[in-house]
Amino acid sequence: MKKPSRLGPKAPNPKSKFNNNKKKLNNIDKKKNKNDSSDKVGAKKPKPQAEPISPSQQLNFFLDQFQSANNLQLSSLESDSLTEACVLDLSQGLDQEVSTLGKQVKAAFGPSWKEVLCEGQLMEGKIDPGNPAVLIISASALRSLEFLRGLRPLTRECPAAKLFSKHMKVDDQVSILKNRVNIASGTPSRIKKLIDVEALGLSRLSIIVLDMHTDVKGYSLFTLPQVREEFWDLYKNYFHQRLLQGDTQICLFGRIPIGTDGKKKQNKQVSEQ
Repeated sequence: MKKPSRLGPKAPNPKSKFNNNKKKLNNIDKKKNKNDSSDKVGAKKPKPQAEPISPSQQLNFFLDQFQSANNLQLSSLESDSLTEACVLDLSQGLDQEVSTLGKQVKAAFGPSWKEVLCEGQLMEGKIDPGNPAVLIISASALRSLEFLRGLRPLTRECPAAKLFSKHMKVDDQVSILKNRVNIASGTPSRIKKLIDVEALGLSRLSIIVLDMHTDVKGYSLFTLPQVREEFWDLYKNYFHQRLLQGDTQICLFGRIPIGTDGKKKQNKQVSEQ
């Protein structure tokens, strides 16, 4: 026998209320999990900020490398002459990527950057052919080309000189250096050869950019055996005296290993000072 139906409003079912609340909680959990997964997979993690390295630290690192590679000790007179003014203090807030080198160089020359870096005409008695204002030295031809691609906005009117041996003949480079050159990029061996034959001049040289990039095997300009020897040979013969006289600054561009008090060396970027 059927129970008589109850008149009036239907009494609430406690189970259905519980189920509704459970569904709401499940939906909230799904949204939360979705957000969490997007954070882990889709979102780009910010790059860790490198500790700034002062010009004096950079200079000490450079001189340590110089003395170690050449098995020598600088005299007190030379040490006193080589101050942190020898190191280009890079602009703050710019990462040291190839694409930002142009901004760094422009900042270094100040208001005269366009005249120094972009003009293409020779000026008798002031700007001689084959005398760059900026010289970039890398361990390989590929890295040299990467720098030149990053500097394209500055080299439209006055093409940069490619000073490496890969697919490049010395005679062709000598011909190029008979014109005005504001920016040049190359490897130590070929740069030295072109200076030796008096095709590449140094009278305007204000900044030497030293590429601190390490390759897939962990080698760099200062550690790749043959290139390292060629670089220090070039430096001793043609650049060291210019640094002592204050005619030229060096720029350690990229990440360099700084180690102190026997602690494990860490890669720190030479930027944001």
